[in-house]
Amino acid sequence: MMRNMATWDRMLRLIVVIAMAAGWYAGFVSGTLTLVVGVLAAVFLVTGVSGFCPLYRLVGLATARRG
Repeated sequence: MMRNMATWDRMLRLIVVIAMAAGWYAGFVSGTLTLVVGVLAAVFLVTGVSGFCPLYRLVGLATARRG
């Protein structure tokens, strides 16, 4: 699996995960929305750490430099 995400893309996703977690912790997110935000945060966390986004691959997009 080759990385298809640039460092800035990965960091942005991890910042979004932190913001989602803070929103949940502060009580801004509740009910069914908690599950939706949790799943989205988990996907962003995995893709941000791994540097590979399956959706980018599917649509032929890559933010990482090829070399």
